[in-house]
Amino acid sequence: MTVSLHFLSETTPPAAATTETLGTLYGISLGPGNPDWITRGAWRLLTGTARWAYPVRKQGGESVALTIANRAGLTTPADAIELHFPMSHDPLVLTRAWARAAEAILPTLLAGRDVAVLVEGDASTYATFQYLAAAVRERAPRIRVDTLPGVNSFTAAAAAAAIPLAAQEERIAVLPANYGLPLIEAVLPHFETLILLKVKPLWPTLVAWLSERSLLPHALLAERVGLPNERILRGEALHDLADATLSYLALLILRNPNATPVGERIRGCRKKTTALPRIDGTATASEAKSHAAAVNPCDPVTPR
Repeated sequence: MTVSLHFLSETTPPAAATTETLGTLYGISLGPGNPDWITRGAWRLLTGTARWAYPVRKQGGESVALTIANRAGLTTPADAIELHFPMSHDPLVLTRAWARAAEAILPTLLAGRDVAVLVEGDASTYATFQYLAAAVRERAPRIRVDTLPGVNSFTAAAAAAAIPLAAQEERIAVLPANYGLPLIEAVLPHFETLILLKVKPLWPTLVAWLSERSLLPHALLAERVGLPNERILRGEALHDLADATLSYLALLILRNPNATPVGERIRGCRKKTTALPRIDGTATASEAKSHAAAVNPCDPVTPR
């Protein structure tokens, strides 16, 4: 059996003429660690009648998502469901795990009770919840899926480090680092900010690559953002960690000083041909002035 995420983009089919009442599957984004980042919407659902479900990487192991909820003062209900999602790259292992998790929560949903799945970070960003929801919808297409957005790890890391991710027309790319250096090198020139998630497997190689390209001063490592053992380091301090074993909750933010300028950009009815000043102040006053002079109206649109 295969699971496709296309189920998440489909609208829920119209309800048939029946008295059947189905529960809603909620993806509850809790943020990366700090319980203060839990939204009011998430809090309302977690303190309501929905049955909790929480992920673990190994059966009976710790759940980061559940820990966040507990740190917020919420007590785990006695009927909460543990969902086992192993750390694996084997498609068969993952597909079976998603199927088992879907079958674990389906009886509750089919009985008419909502299920609230606790998700660390944001449930729409590299989250297992997407695959769980697809597996549920594959088995019961009429189940409604509702995702509550939340704080993601890289915006929280930027805020904690008091650095900007982008300003005005700067560009951002978000990539899993485990795609490897060739893709990172291909993407980097086109973005002022590069965010690399899942840096643990590539870490020693990544530090060497940053050092060789004199990019260490522009790099920031954030690990376990929002948790009590949060660690944020930048610049040459990363070189000292080159041989360290990082948490899987580690990411890198790189502000690229060598991004290729964008040529022509069009916004609304005004055409821009010069780059805006960078947020780090590398543009001179004359460059900013020339930018203002280069803003010209677009050709008028012919009415149809």
